[in-house]
Amino acid sequence: MAPMLTGCTPWPEEFVDRYRAAGHWRGNTLDSLLRGWALQYGPRTALVHGDGTRITYAGLNRRVDRVAAGLRLRGLRPGQRVVVQLPNVPEFVTTVFALMRTGAVPVLCPVSHRGAEVSHIVRSTEAVGYVGPATYRGFDHTAMAAGIAAQGPFLRRVFTFEEPGGSSPYGGFSTDPAGCHYFPLGSLDSPPGPTLAQGSDQVAFFLVSDSGTGAPLLVPRTHDDYAYQARAAAELVSLSENDVYLAALPAESNLALGCPGIVGTLSAGGTVVLVEDPDRADDCLAAIERERVTITSVTPGAVRHWLDAPPTVRAGLSSLRLLQVGGRTPLPRASAERIAPAWGCRLQQVFGTAEGPLTLTRPTGPEETVLTTQGRPLSPDDEIRIVDADGDDVPDGEPGELLARGPYTLRGYYRAPEHNARAFTPDGRFRTGARARRTPEGDLVVTGRLQAGQRP
Repeated sequence: MAPMLTGCTPWPEEFVDRYRAAGHWRGNTLDSLLRGWALQYGPRTALVHGDGTRITYAGLNRRVDRVAAGLRLRGLRPGQRVVVQLPNVPEFVTTVFALMRTGAVPVLCPVSHRGAEVSHIVRSTEAVGYVGPATYRGFDHTAMAAGIAAQGPFLRRVFTFEEPGGSSPYGGFSTDPAGCHYFPLGSLDSPPGPTLAQGSDQVAFFLVSDSGTGAPLLVPRTHDDYAYQARAAAELVSLSENDVYLAALPAESNLALGCPGIVGTLSAGGTVVLVEDPDRADDCLAAIERERVTITSVTPGAVRHWLDAPPTVRAGLSSLRLLQVGGRTPLPRASAERIAPAWGCRLQQVFGTAEGPLTLTRPTGPEETVLTTQGRPLSPDDEIRIVDADGDDVPDGEPGELLARGPYTLRGYYRAPEHNARAFTPDGRFRTGARARRTPEGDLVVTGRLQAGQRP
C-alpha cells in the first residue's frame, strides 16, 4: 500500500483491515467505477442540464477520457492538485472525473468563494491548476485566478469555462506575464492514452470544510471511503436506474455529491439533473416536473422557498418520492409537516459534513422520528459518541458534542497539524462541533453548533 499524499492523516492499519473485511472498502477508484457504469448503463441518460443538454453514460465516459488526455497534454501530472470552481454544469462532473483519471487531485471549491479563500486554498494545496468560469453572475473568476497566479509560485494553468455566448479576454490560448497559461476548458479533447494504475486508498479529491472557523480547511476524501459513502447512501434510499436525482445544492457540497447525490445516482444507473440555484424555486420545481425527478436534496431555507412558491409553480411534482433535507440549521417541525401534504413525498432528514459523519432518518421509519430527528449513522461501523465538556459520555436525552469515527470520516485535515490536535481526540474521533442528543430509540437530534469555549 502506497503512503497517502503528504500532509494527510491515514487510517490506522487495524481500521483499514476492518473496513476492507466488512466489504465497505472494495479497492475501486471512482474513475474506474465510472468506466464500469458506462459499460453497464451505456445508452442511458447520465446527465441533464437545462432544456437541451443530455449526456449518456457512454458519452460521459468518452468525454472524461478525452478531457483527461487533454489535461495530460497540457502538462498535468499525477499527484498535482487542481482547484475546481464550477457551478452545477455537466463540465463539473466531467472535469472532476477527468482529473481523477489523470491521477491529479481535484480541490472542490465553492463557486461563491473569492480571492482571499481561493488564494489560501491554492497556497495550502500548492495547486498548479485552476478550472473555473470565465465570468459567473457578474464576477470575473479568470481575472481572480490571474491575480493569484501573479502572487506565485504555484498556479500555472487556468482552464476557463464559458457559457455559450460568452466572450472573455482569456477565452483563447494565452500566457500572462507571470507565466500562467490559459486554455478554454472546451479545448481539452485529445485521443485517450493508456489507463493509469492508481490506488483506491489514495486521496480522490479534497472537499472544503464549511466549519466556519475562518480560513478554509481541506478535507481529503479517498476513493475507498467516498465510493463506500455514496454506495451505502444509495442503498439506504433504494436508488435504482429508474431514479432521477435533482442536484440543486452546489455540486461540490457533500450532500449533493455523495449522500447519495451525483456519485450515488450514477452508481445506480439513474439520471442526474443539474440546476444552479436551489433558492430559485421556479427553476427547481420546473425541472422536477419536466424531468420527472424522484429524489433531491435541499437545505431548510430552500424548503421554505419551495413550499411558499405559488401553487401554479408547485404543480406537477407527483414524480418526487423523497426529499432529503440537511444543513447547518435544523429543519423546523412546521416546515417538515408541510412537505408530505404539499408534494406527496417522503421526507428524509440528514446531518452531514464534508468531513464525513453522516446520519439519516430511514425512509421506512416512524413519522415522528422523521419529523423530529436526524436519524442514525449511515454505516454499522460508524462509532458515535455524545460527550460533555470533560469528554465523558452523556446519558440519552442530554445534549453534548457529537464525536465520530468510521469508514468515511477523515482522520485529519490536510496540512493542519495544530488544528488537528484540537479537532480530533487522541483515539482518532472527529470533534464535529455539533451539539446533539440521542433519543431513547437511538436516533440523533442535532440542535446546532457549540459556542466558542464549550469544547474542552
